[in-house]
Amino acid sequence: MNQSPPAPDPRTELGLLTAPGPLLLEPDKVLLPEGPVDGWAVVVRDGRFESVAPAAAVRRAHPGLRAVRLPGRLLMPGFVDAHHHLTQSFGAALAFGEPSEIFRRVWVPLEGSLDEESAYTAAKLAALEALRGGFTTVTDAGTRADVDVEVVAAAARDAGIRCVLGLVCNDADDDAAGGDGRTTVVERAEKHLARYDGDPLVRASLAVSIPEAATEGTLRATARLAAEAGAVVQIHVNEHLAGVERSLVRHGLRPLEHLHAVGALGPQLLAAHATLLTPRELTLLADTGTAVSYNPVASAWKGNAVAPATAMAERGIRFGLGTDGTRGDGFRLAEAAEFAQRLAYGLADGDSSCGAGWTWLEHATRGGADAVGLGTLTGTVAPGTAADFLLVDIDTPELALSWDLPWELVRRGNRDQIAAVFVGGHLRLWHGRPTDWDGAALVRRAVELARATVARAEVGRAHPTSTAARARHLERERSTAR
Repeated sequence: MNQSPPAPDPRTELGLLTAPGPLLLEPDKVLLPEGPVDGWAVVVRDGRFESVAPAAAVRRAHPGLRAVRLPGRLLMPGFVDAHHHLTQSFGAALAFGEPSEIFRRVWVPLEGSLDEESAYTAAKLAALEALRGGFTTVTDAGTRADVDVEVVAAAARDAGIRCVLGLVCNDADDDAAGGDGRTTVVERAEKHLARYDGDPLVRASLAVSIPEAATEGTLRATARLAAEAGAVVQIHVNEHLAGVERSLVRHGLRPLEHLHAVGALGPQLLAAHATLLTPRELTLLADTGTAVSYNPVASAWKGNAVAPATAMAERGIRFGLGTDGTRGDGFRLAEAAEFAQRLAYGLADGDSSCGAGWTWLEHATRGGADAVGLGTLTGTVAPGTAADFLLVDIDTPELALSWDLPWELVRRGNRDQIAAVFVGGHLRLWHGRPTDWDGAALVRRAVELARATVARAEVGRAHPTSTAARARHLERERSTAR
């Protein structure tokens, strides 16, 4: 069991932030959807924002509350990770230098080697990294580990992060073998959606790895079930050239077109990656209200293309930003979102703005919450929404001389500036450390389990480690010199 840290001194800032009962917080600035405002305050009660208004009005309306003044701090919404694989954290660095579609050689064998403890530890480790990076919500696309998905839910709960939890509903292999797996898949999906009804932190979701992994009947059924439950179906779509080609050979349609043909597009679908899109497919997304997870770091590390996110924003296509488990830093994710658009599209078009900064903050928070089906719950600082927020130091060298704070948060913000992370009104992290459990002990156990897990997994890498690659390079240089 992880030991809890000692109770904070109630006379300190940490003590004031962890005091029982409602909180009246007065930071220097509050980040609202329309931009940062000075001299505002918030009241947090029962896990939600009760009041968000100018500080004088808030104090008058709540005379019994002691104001906690937070000089040099920005209060902003927590980031929403619209695409993650929580049980892949043990092998994050195994993907470095690898070509696309590494799931066959790395992720399937790695997750297949997880037992209950290692799956729980991997998921909680990923959740801790996410919290440290300012994410208050993570969207898990479903684990391939042979464990009850509740293991992942428990890890998220224990870490204190909000989680949209996918259940993998693949059944194409069963169908090809002559079985009738669809009935079983649909029954499991129904139970999963009901299982987390009312859970304060976990929201159920369905998932299909890629369109070809499920039968057409299951694609339709999961879309219907999710729509009825107000949930999302997560599917990796148009991510890699190989996947697009397989779909064309099999169906005569690209993956997104195939989903449209079987009736699976719609507001309930969260299309992960969507990097290879034709103009027609952009129209399909816009017309059907389908959401996208734009994963810019994944494109840089292992992708074939960058999703046309600025075009999506212009056409009103719903999308959030996702890490794909690459690195859990919300500010660096927002910066990557803008940077990737500028390199992939802006330089060629002469677009020096590429979203003007605010676009990426918007889709890292409120837009992401909408994309993953939590738009009425989180993603913004507003009365009635969940108190999922960050306190960010803005008197740092990077941000103190501010002329345009949203732009500066995108290009100069990083997780070192995050003083506090709140989820559901509870302080979960204080200067990078959990407030009610032992993060260091978790990391030590994760190191032990990861080594054993990777050792028994039949992982196949196409690229050597950086050390081995350097040794090969030096050997080639020596051979040439001879």
